[in-house]
Formats: sequence, structure tokens, C-alpha cells
Amino acid sequence: MRTDITSATSAIFAANRAQGAVAFDVHQVEGVTRRRELHESGSLRVRFPSPEAEGLSAVFVNTAGGVAGGDRFDIDIATGEGARLAVTTAAAEKVYRASGAPSQLNIALKLAAGSHLAWLPQETILFDRAEVSRRIDIDLAESASLLLCEIVVFGRAAMGERMLSGQFVDRWRLRRGGRLVFAETVRLDGDIGEKLKAGAIAKGGVAIGTALIAPGDEALVERIRELGESFGGEVGISCWNGFAMARFCAQDAARLRADMMAVLGRASGAALPRLWLN
Repeated sequence: MRTDITSATSAIFAANRAQGAVAFDVHQVEGVTRRRELHESGSLRVRFPSPEAEGLSAVFVNTAGGVAGGDRFDIDIATGEGARLAVTTAAAEKVYRASGAPSQLNIALKLAAGSHLAWLPQETILFDRAEVSRRIDIDLAESASLLLCEIVVFGRAAMGERMLSGQFVDRWRLRRGGRLVFAETVRLDGDIGEKLKAGAIAKGGVAIGTALIAPGDEALVERIRELGESFGGEVGISCWNGFAMARFCAQDAARLRADMMAVLGRASGAALPRLWLN
């Protein structure tokens, strides 16, 4: 009888998992970027708040109200030749505890020649016992440019919450002109709260972040390093294979967010999405 109840509970849980997918592409028409094809399904939506002079902005909304174990979300974006697109989220994404399978987040970004994409979602907040596997695949044409950031927060410190255990797997692959130029997989699992205390991991920090800038060179690295005295957390930046990458670690999300905004502003000169400024 107990086995039957467990099986029935598992089946109900699996049937109620949220799924969402968005796939769209943009192209340039007479110097102006406009949406072309858009496909949405499940609880994931994208909105284009207002037409702009040249580029286009997109905002993702998860109507499920967060991500839980077993949920799956897929995003596929393509920018056509010469198009300019900035993407953000309506709010920080919250990943709740898992009871079974981990949640899955799959992101594919494809940039054609001369196009530019700014991928600037707000924070991903992991609650205690959350389990999530994220995959980011980026395919750049040789002359495309990218400004990408991701912030992960292990518990809401301001609410007295910490992520003590769970799993976070983050797989990034970047190709330029069809050639793999960057590959990385981060895996934190088990007693995450204790592992974050280690000096080689986060030295007690609860927020980490990465900014990827392509193209990127030593001149860009030096411009960003000039901000060093203003950083509230730890920030390191370097460049290789034609792109630059900044790493962030801080004791709280607000401090890291401020550091990220400073680096993004110095890297691009363009205004951040207004939702970042609320």
C-alpha cells in the first residue's frame, strides 16, 4: 500500500511540473531591428515593451511564479545580420526546493554577422534544497558582439535565508565562427552552505556572477580595472581568445549587483534595461 501511495504521489508531482519554451528571432529592416518569428508555450512568455529607434528590447516573464524541481524551461534566440537586441527578465528568478528531479534551464543564443545581443537577466535566487541544471550555448558569427551576464544568489540574506544544501550545475559553451573558444561547467552539490565558506570557492560569499564580453581585449580589461577601488565585492577580469570575462563574488546580492552594473556600464556604454534600475 505504501508503495502505491508513493507512486501515485510521484505521478501527481510529475504531472504538475511547469514547462515553458520561447523561441524567437529578430532581424534588421532598413536599419531598425524588429521581431520576426515568435513561438511561446507553457508558462514562459516574452514581451517587447516598446519600439526603439534602432535596437529592440525583450523582457521574459515566468507566469509559474518561479522554478521548482522537475520544471523545465527552454529559450532559443537568434539575431539576424546587423540586428541589435537587449534581453532581460521582469524580476529575479526564484528556484525553490526540489522533491525529486532537478529543474532544467536551457538557453541557446545564436548571433549572425554584425549583430549584437545584450543578455542581461536579473538574479537567479536559489532557495535551500533547490536543485537546478542550467545549460547556456552561444554561437557567435565572427563579427557579432555579445554582452552577457548571469548572477546567482544562494539564499536571500536580507530575509535571513541561506542555501544550506542542494545542487547547482551550470554548463557554458561559447563558439565563435563555429569554433569552440570557451567551455566551462560549474558543479556545486551536497553541503553547499559549507562549501561556499571555502576561500577557493566563495570565501563566505552568497552571491556569484559572471559577465562575458565579446569582443574583448586588454584595453577593455584595463578600463574595467580602473573601477577597482569602487567595488564592494571581489571582481576579477581577464581576456583570451578574443573575449573578456569578469568574475564576481560578494557577501550579498545588492553589493554584487552594484559591481555588475558598474562593469557592464564600462564595457558597453549603453544604458542598462530600466528594470535593472527599479
